[in-house]
Amino acid sequence: MKAGGKSRRKYALRSLRSQLLARTLLILALLLVLIGFLQYFLMKDFLYRSRAEAMDTQLNSIPADLLIKDSQEQSGVTAPQEQTNRRNNRPGPFLFWPDMSLASIDTDGTFQSLSNENGLKPPRLTTEQYHAMQQSKRMRHGYQLITDAQGKEQLVVFRPLGPPDRSSGLLQMGVSTTSMQEQLINQLRTFILLSLIALAIGLALMLPVLSRTLVPLSRMVEAVKRIDAGNLAERFDAEQGQYEVDRLAVSFNGMLERLEHSFAAERELQMQMRRFIADASHELRTPLTSIHGFLEVLLRGAASNPKQLQSALESMYGESKRMNKLVSDLLLLAKLDRTPELKLEDISLDALLLEMKPQLLMLAGTRKVVFDMTAGIRVLAEGDKIKQVVLNLFHNAVQHTDMERGVIQVNLSAGKKLVDIQIRDNGPGMSKEQLERIFERFYRGDESRTRSSGGAGLGLAITQSIVEAHGGNITAESTPGTGSVFKVTLPLAGTV
Repeated sequence: MKAGGKSRRKYALRSLRSQLLARTLLILALLLVLIGFLQYFLMKDFLYRSRAEAMDTQLNSIPADLLIKDSQEQSGVTAPQEQTNRRNNRPGPFLFWPDMSLASIDTDGTFQSLSNENGLKPPRLTTEQYHAMQQSKRMRHGYQLITDAQGKEQLVVFRPLGPPDRSSGLLQMGVSTTSMQEQLINQLRTFILLSLIALAIGLALMLPVLSRTLVPLSRMVEAVKRIDAGNLAERFDAEQGQYEVDRLAVSFNGMLERLEHSFAAERELQMQMRRFIADASHELRTPLTSIHGFLEVLLRGAASNPKQLQSALESMYGESKRMNKLVSDLLLLAKLDRTPELKLEDISLDALLLEMKPQLLMLAGTRKVVFDMTAGIRVLAEGDKIKQVVLNLFHNAVQHTDMERGVIQVNLSAGKKLVDIQIRDNGPGMSKEQLERIFERFYRGDESRTRSSGGAGLGLAITQSIVEAHGGNITAESTPGTGSVFKVTLPLAGTV
């Protein structure tokens, strides 16, 4: 049970739905934290500025006779004794707000608190700072955060005493930031609570949405489970409304199609190999059986009869030649099935056919042979292999034409990129079924005649392999009763 629970937890953590959900919620949480910080600092600045403006308005509303010394005292004309009396007769502290402080600073830097006992103790800057502030024309813009003697932070604003051209000092008003800090903290708590609620709602909504979004992938998983070597016809729907899933489905379909073709080709190759082995075994067994039979006859006493001995030896010699040719053809096919190593040369096809003309006429015997060749046709090929192709096709035409009425045509022509070699006969022709299998190994359309002449049905298969190794193509056309034509197409030199 524990192993099963661990496996389920591991699967849940590694599942695409869990990862998408976790990453989405993580990004959302990070965005909310960022928004929270931005909101906190922007709101803090907004509150402080708003409070500073309100305090500036309060300072402007305080009566001037409570804040400004007598004009004579400001100008220094008043007698020292009178100045002392006026200073001693100035109003005392008048501020009753418990969270605010008020102080005045004379031009000489004298600092006097105007807050009563219930107010805050005003924080104090250095004399140099007050002098610099009185000389600055921008001191009314903005605010300062100063810590008082009790360690409490106050938001402080300043304004000049008296008219701008005859300033008699500064008036400083401060307010504790505690209430504003509490307001910011309460707002931040509210934001955190709302963010948690939003994440919970998002989690509840994302689970079914993700499940529905991942349905196409689940379908693909089920389809993949149904696919095996015997069932490669399964295909995925390539239009499920999701671009990435559709691309994956198209890729899978392409892969399955290639696998299906590969398995079909493999099965066909195995069938051909089994058929090839069976046919080769049969073809080899026939001459071996004949040789074995003649040897048995000779061992029974026929060797003492010169006439029987001569006949047996000639028969065994013929069978051995046939078996030797069969083995040579099989070895050649096996070599051509692998990557063929051809010694390609730039050769003249018309010259090669003219060179073979005496040999072809000798093979034809009393049959009529017509040559129609275009001069100057050159190809990149191995001359001996092309000769073998022409001999195989010509010998096939000789076998299927009458000795007296037979006519064989050898044509050579060229186009812009390809050259055609055609060998036509007026034999009995072939049926559609025979034409479809004519290039198969060990296939013989006329079993009795080809066997008597020693053919094993490998000549056309070898011819096709040689032509394809040169980058060409071979086709056959035939109509029963009118003859057959074999057409070899090769690329011209310089076009490969």
